[in-house]
Amino acid sequence: MVNGTTSGTPLFDFVAPDGVTHTVWRVADEAVQGLIDAFGHVPALYIADGHHRAASAARARFAGADQGGNRDRFLAVAFPGNQTQILAYNRVVRDLGPHTPEALLAAIGARHAVRPGGGTPDGPGLVCIYLAGTWYTVTLSPAPEDAPRTARLDVSRLQDTVLGPLLGIGDVRTDTRIDFVGGARGTSELERLVDSGRAAVAFSMYPVGVDQLIDISDDGGIMPPKSTWFEPKLRDGLLSHLL
Repeated sequence: MVNGTTSGTPLFDFVAPDGVTHTVWRVADEAVQGLIDAFGHVPALYIADGHHRAASAARARFAGADQGGNRDRFLAVAFPGNQTQILAYNRVVRDLGPHTPEALLAAIGARHAVRPGGGTPDGPGLVCIYLAGTWYTVTLSPAPEDAPRTARLDVSRLQDTVLGPLLGIGDVRTDTRIDFVGGARGTSELERLVDSGRAAVAFSMYPVGVDQLIDISDDGGIMPPKSTWFEPKLRDGLLSHLL
């Protein structure tokens, strides 16, 4: 760290209820320029989570440019790509629409290969479904070769071939029949939601790769909603304050 910042006494150093340790040091004023210079050598930063919030902050900044106040900054955390792990963002749907479990499974099987399986996909192109107390593994049919990179993602293939046409899920950002479960909560949470009746079916996803995210961004694309999940979460309340 610049000028041995982390060798001093931290501002905060504690273990949160989720077991994650948070240690925060204040960067001395004389070291700030060193950090700025170091970031000057970074060729690109990719927004891996919260691009919609960053876009909203940018729009708010320009919309309120004549209203005064400090609108030029917002809180962010940066990680090296080789130290970043994207977790799956799983789906649960509250009901099966017009389908019985058997009919839904048959309808999915008419579009994709379905076999009995466990709760965690072994690789990309696979989705595990928990339905009526049983896990199945679905091998998603590939998207056309000329399809955009975003359309080739597993979350897009699932939405375009199952969630949309078979279960009637439209915009996943606003449809109240679908909910999302971060991968850190495990397949047991998906089973619990279905077994308790709070959901009718669960979809366990294989996580998006960092290289996929970078490729889509370099193409000028935007990741589909609810396609990435990150743990641990930064306790940003330690650093946020009113100006």
